[in-house]
Amino acid sequence: MIEPGTLEGSGPIVLVGPPSSGKSTVGRLLADRLGAEFVDVDDVIEQRAGKSISDIFTGDGEPAFRRLEVDTTIEMIGRQDAGQLVVSLGGGAVTSEQIRAALSPHRVVWLQVGIAAAADRIGLNTARPLLLGNVRGQLIKLMREREPLYAEVATISVATDKREPPELVESIISRL
Repeated sequence: MIEPGTLEGSGPIVLVGPPSSGKSTVGRLLADRLGAEFVDVDDVIEQRAGKSISDIFTGDGEPAFRRLEVDTTIEMIGRQDAGQLVVSLGGGAVTSEQIRAALSPHRVVWLQVGIAAAADRIGLNTARPLLLGNVRGQLIKLMREREPLYAEVATISVATDKREPPELVESIISRL
């Protein structure tokens, strides 16, 4: 078990999961609890691009976003101080074979969320470009496609439905 204030291991703790699984919220709390830095790859991409993920998708296209995502993810998990990082990836990051390969030596936490809970959390959030239109239908499709990929990269998985973020953090710490 990892003791608060320390991160054992040489690489980051990486959080993966579908949209609305709680990667950013849990990641921030986990980093705080461990005395680590938190990095949200989507936030880094937005900051560097000077526009939102939605605007990148709309203006530049999904392939351009995915290239930024691969480059940024590999850079973040490869940082010299990566052993003191908790990194949250975008929900679709695992669709990249390059990212999946880069994750293989790291501690990867898959935050699992059920369809009903995910749909409730997302609501009609238009900041998620792949979920525009029929949110529930798109979410079901994305989750079914990506579930095997999350399972492939995960070293542990944690169910998030009906659990509060602090409880999830303690569960993650006890299993790392």
